[in-house]
Amino acid sequence: MPDADLRPDLALVPRPDFLIPLPGRFTLDRRTGLRAGPGAEGAAALLRELLTPATGLPLAPDPAGRISFLLDPGPGAPGDWPLGAEGYALTVRPDRVLLRAAHPEGLLRGVQTLRQLLPPEALATGGAQARTPTPDWSLPCVQITDRPRFAWRGAMLDVARHFQPVAYVRRFVDLLALHKLNVLHLHLTDDQGWRMPVAAYPRLTEIGGRRRESAGDGVPHEGAYTRAELTGLVAYAARRGVSVVPEIEMPGHARAALAAYPELGNRPGVRLEPWTRWGICENVFGVHDAVLDFCRGVLDEVADVFPGPYVHLGGDECPGAEWERSPAARARIAAEGLAGPGALHGWFMDAVATHLAGLGRRPLGWTRTGTELPAPFTAMAWLDAEHGRAAALRGHDVIMAPYRSTYLDYPQSADPGEPRGQDGVLDLRGVYDNEPAPAHWEPEAARRVLGTQAQLWTEYARTPAELDYLAFPRLCALAETAWSAQRDWPDFHRRQGHHQTRLAAFGVRGRSLPSPHPERNAACEPTSAVRP
Repeated sequence: MPDADLRPDLALVPRPDFLIPLPGRFTLDRRTGLRAGPGAEGAAALLRELLTPATGLPLAPDPAGRISFLLDPGPGAPGDWPLGAEGYALTVRPDRVLLRAAHPEGLLRGVQTLRQLLPPEALATGGAQARTPTPDWSLPCVQITDRPRFAWRGAMLDVARHFQPVAYVRRFVDLLALHKLNVLHLHLTDDQGWRMPVAAYPRLTEIGGRRRESAGDGVPHEGAYTRAELTGLVAYAARRGVSVVPEIEMPGHARAALAAYPELGNRPGVRLEPWTRWGICENVFGVHDAVLDFCRGVLDEVADVFPGPYVHLGGDECPGAEWERSPAARARIAAEGLAGPGALHGWFMDAVATHLAGLGRRPLGWTRTGTELPAPFTAMAWLDAEHGRAAALRGHDVIMAPYRSTYLDYPQSADPGEPRGQDGVLDLRGVYDNEPAPAHWEPEAARRVLGTQAQLWTEYARTPAELDYLAFPRLCALAETAWSAQRDWPDFHRRQGHHQTRLAAFGVRGRSLPSPHPERNAACEPTSAVRP
C-alpha cells in the first residue's frame, strides 16, 4: 500500500489486499450518472439508498454514466475469478469510476469502500446533511483489488437479555456492512426473554417476552419483534450483503419458554417466571415427545422467517440435574438405549438437527470442548483456540469466537469510569490479536475454519448508546482480522485514527482510540469461563 499510510482519505478499514494511489480526484455532482450492468442493479440501488440522503446526489441511472458497476467473470468460468465470491476491483480516475466483481456480493463490498473513500460527512444518517453538494463530494483516485480472508465475518447481538428495537438492529446491520462484516447472529431467546413470535405458541412473547426485573434492579423489562419486523430486517440486511442467523436456545437457556409453557419442562407442575438473574439456570427443556413437537414447530417458523442456510440452536451450558431426577428422562434413556442422563444432550441436539436438515438448514451450536455437538453441527468455539482446533479435527466446520478476544461485553480498560461488564478487560489490541486459524494448526483443521465473529452480550448493556460504546472501535479490529490477510498493528491503529471520524459522522459514540502501545497486563484479561 505505497504512500497510502500518510493519506487519511485512503485509510480504509478493513485494509484492502492491494491499493495503489493514483493522481487526481473524481468529483461527483448532481449530473453524475451511474451505469449498472446486468446483475449490478442491486449494488447501484444500494449506493443511491446510502448516499443520496446525506449528499443530495441523485446518482441517476445512465447508460453512459461516469460511474460503472459491472459483473465481470474475468478469464474462464466465474469460479476462476481470482478475487472469489466477495472480491472486487475498483479503479477511480479523474474522469470515471469502475467497480467490477464476479458476483453481486463483491459489488456490495465495493460499495462500502466507495463510501469510506468519500468525505466522512457522506456517512451521516437520518438526512442530517444538507441536500446540496457541500462539502466537495469527491473520491481520491486509486486502484484497489480486494477480497476477504474468511467467508464468515460476523457479530452476535444479544436481544434476549435486553431487547433492542428493530430500528437499532437495522442501524447495527448498516455498521456491519460498512466494515464488510457479512453475518448478523441474532440471539433471540434465552432464560431472560423470548423475542421472536411463533404463531402456534403466542405465550412465548406474551409471557416469555416480559420479566419482572433484571438482577435486582426492580425495573420491569419487556419486548418482542413482530413477524413483519423480522422479515423486513432480513430483507434490509440482504440488500447490504448481510445474512441474518437466528439463534433459538435449546435444550438449556430455556426458562423464558418454560415460563410460557411449563409442560415443556421436567417439572410440569412448577410455575416459573422468566429468569431475573444472569448466569446458568438449572431449568432446561424436558425430553418427552411434546418438547420435540414444540421445537419442530418453532424451527418451522424460524426457517420460514429466516431464509439463510444456518440456524443457531445454542446447545451449550445445559445442566443435567433436572434430567437426572426426571422419570420422563429415565423413560427416554431406556427407550433410546442411551448410556445415562449425560447422553440426553447429544440425543436431543441430534433430533432437532435432523429436523433442521429436513428444512434445508444447517445447525450451528456453541461448543466449549468440541465434544458436545453431533456431527452435522457447525461449531461456534467460544472457549479458546485449542478447543476450536479440536472441533475441527473431529470433522466440524468451525467459527472462532474465543471469549478472550471476541466478547465485547468485557470492559475496554481497567479505568474505574468504564461501564460495568464481565470481570476482566478486553482492549482494542486484544481483539486485533485474535487469530482464527493459528499457523501451528494442522492444515486439515485450518481448512475447517469458516471465519470469526464478535459477541455483544447484553446483561450489562441496556441501550443503543451503551452498545455503541462496547462495540466501537473494537468491532473494527474484528473486521480487520476477519477480512484482511495482512497483519500490521501500527498500520491498523493509524488507519483507525481517521476511521474514527467516519464513525462520528455516522453517529456512533464509541470509545476514543486508545494508545497504540497499551500496557499489557495479563491480570486484566477476561477471566470468566462461562458463556453469558
